[in-house]
Order: sequence, then C-alpha cells, then structure tokens
Amino acid sequence: MPRVRAGEVQLGWREWGEGDVTVVFVHGNLASKDWIELAAPLFPLDLRVVGIDWRGCGDSDRPVPTTDYSNYAMQQHAEDMLAALDALDIRYCHLATHSTGGIIAARMLLMQPQRFGRVFALDPITPLGMSFSDDQIGVFRAMMASKELTRTVMATAASSLFVPESMAANAIPRFRAGLGECQALFERIIEQTFGVSEGVWIGTPVNLTKEKASRELERRMAEIRHPHLVLWGERDGWIPPADLRVMAEAMPDCRLVVVPGVGHSMNVEVPALYAGYFGAWFGGLRA
Repeated sequence: MPRVRAGEVQLGWREWGEGDVTVVFVHGNLASKDWIELAAPLFPLDLRVVGIDWRGCGDSDRPVPTTDYSNYAMQQHAEDMLAALDALDIRYCHLATHSTGGIIAARMLLMQPQRFGRVFALDPITPLGMSFSDDQIGVFRAMMASKELTRTVMATAASSLFVPESMAANAIPRFRAGLGECQALFERIIEQTFGVSEGVWIGTPVNLTKEKASRELERRMAEIRHPHLVLWGERDGWIPPADLRVMAEAMPDCRLVVVPGVGHSMNVEVPALYAGYFGAWFGGLRA
C-alpha cells in the first residue's frame, strides 16, 4: 500500500476513481481508510476519492506516544493530513469524514479554509469535543488486551449488522444472516485495531476530553462556512444528537439528516446507502 511523507511520519493512503473532483476521506478512531472500501466502487465516476490513515493507524507510522499523548492530538492529526495533501499535490478538495474524523476536519477547515469545498460528515464528533471519564478510558485499555471485549464494543459502532437481542448486556453479538462482504469487513476491522498505536487507543479519548474542556473549537464554529451535510444514524449510541443540533445551528451552512435503521457506521453497515448520499452530495460538481 502506498505511503506519503507528512512531516515526521509517513501515512498510508489509497485512492479510488480517476475523476476531476477530489474528495479526501478522514476516518474515525481505531479505524482506517479501508472503512469505505465497500462503498467506493459505487461512488460517481467523476470523483477521485483519497483515503489517508491517521498516524498510528492502518498503514501509517506509529510514533511512540508522549506521556500526555500530545503527539496524537486532534491538531496533530489535522497537521498530518494537511502535510499529506501538500505531498500528494492536492491543492483543493472536498472532505468526507467519519466519527472522530469530523473534529480533525474542523481543525483543517479552520487552518486552511480556502483549500476545501463541501464536507460530508457521517456521525461526526463535533467541534464541541467529547468527554471520557477515567473509567471509560479504562475500558479502552482493557480492549487493547482482549479481542472479545473489542469485538463486543466495536459491535456497538455497527449495531445494525447484529441481531438486536444479542446486543444486550452480557450477551455475545451475533451477526444477522446474509451480510456477506459487510461481515467480512467488520471482522477485518477487528483485526486491524490490534495493530493500532496506544497513542490512538488512549490518546484519542484523552485528547477529545481536552477538546471538550478547552471549548476552543466550540467558540469558532461560526467561522466554518463550508457547506456541510451531516448524517446521524438513529441507532448511533456514540454521538449525542444534541451536539449535532448545536453544530447545525452554529455553523452557517450545515444540514443535519437523521437516517433510520442505521448505527454509527453506515459506511460499513450499509455501504450502498452511504455511497448514495456520498454521490448525491459530491457527484456532478465542477472541478
């Protein structure tokens, strides 16, 4: 898989399509560019979609985390992405984000607003940030040592793939019948998490908590004038819908759509539906 130099690190990247309009995908926590691979063949032919792995994820380098995880801060991820765009000679593009990728993109948009057009945000962590208690961060530490626990927790991020009764407390998540490639991708996602850096496992909740406490981006939401389409799956138990409503009201050009029957990861749960929204938002734009 190709890699691109971004400051002190090399980041894994991948592209789909050869169109004149470029969309850059910024993935979420414990994830990678691969989370859109089932949807990508269904994207409009006039698009070139580039997925870039965070530092510590996918095919990217894994710097040793500092004691305060500052080298895995949201600002650092944003700077990495901008450096990767420079190296790939992507001077102007649109953004597609998932989960924590949303707040990374917010920092990118504020640093270089002229570089970006539209934004398609799937279940994003908003500029408000998100707080994690010590106990919740402890769960992430426990997940690092237990594939069974990781699978159970990650199932809540793709809840529509599983039999509802199997998602109850103390139950083992069971796939619904007939999922095919979606099931295979989810299982590969679980394997990928065990190659992720501690700087992501622990650094992400630590740094999102700092974002929430600082309120820096919350105060700057009105400066983000780029057109946003925000999708929230009604079965998403991770992203508070109240935060999305605050975001939609504070940002000048932001539309929030609630999608029934889907959880936190439509790109994995229902790739064709994700591709449909993606194509409707980005397809047919002028280069």
